[in-house]
Order: sequence, then C-alpha cells, then structure tokens
Amino acid sequence: MSNEISHNSTTTVSEENIALAMGSGDLPVFATPALVALMENASMLAAQQLCSDVETTVGASIEVKHLLPSPIAATITATAILTERDQRKLTFIITAHDGEYTVGTATHIRYIVNREKFMNKL
Repeated sequence: MSNEISHNSTTTVSEENIALAMGSGDLPVFATPALVALMENASMLAAQQLCSDVETTVGASIEVKHLLPSPIAATITATAILTERDQRKLTFIITAHDGEYTVGTATHIRYIVNREKFMNKL
C-alpha cells in the first residue's frame, strides 16, 4: 500500500509477562498471550491513524506463530503493517523481534467501529 500505515510496540520480558506467571506454561520465558497482546497493540495503534474521534478498532481474528523463546530482560518489538483495507476491515501482517531474531509472526484482522454504537450492542 502507498503511504504505509504501521506502528511499533515494544515491551520488556519481565516476571509479569512470562508463561509461568500468565498460566500459559511453566517456564520463565515470554508468554504467548503477552506476545499476542503486544501484536494487537501495535495493530490497534497503527489503525488509529484511520479512525475519526468517534471511532476505534476491535480485533476479530489473529493467527500467530510464536517461533522462539525470549528470556526475562529481553526487549521485544512488534511491528504491525497494514496490508489490506476493505472498507472497515483492516488486515495487518505483524513481525515480532528481539533485536536479533524474529520471535513471532501474525496475521491480524481488525474492524473500524463507532465507539458508541459498538458499546450499545452490549
């Protein structure tokens, strides 16, 4: 796409976001749920560039591959790039890396929604 829509989100692996603490595993490595949250955050922040003040985006699906473990103190950056837009449907390709290696990849779909209308559906 021209005028690339993208965003980087970064976190540091800590006692709070390891698999042991999050209940997704029993090792002191970056948890897959934390990786997913970081990837969604990068996409959400990239998508804000396309939203009006009364809009936001919501995640609809994510297909993740967690490729390598990351130890406590590692810095993980997820880069989300918008690859397709079909009206309100946004498709992102996301790569997460630790500065040296790719630790995860994903395809993520988000939808632009009106905040008030969305919340009124609850």
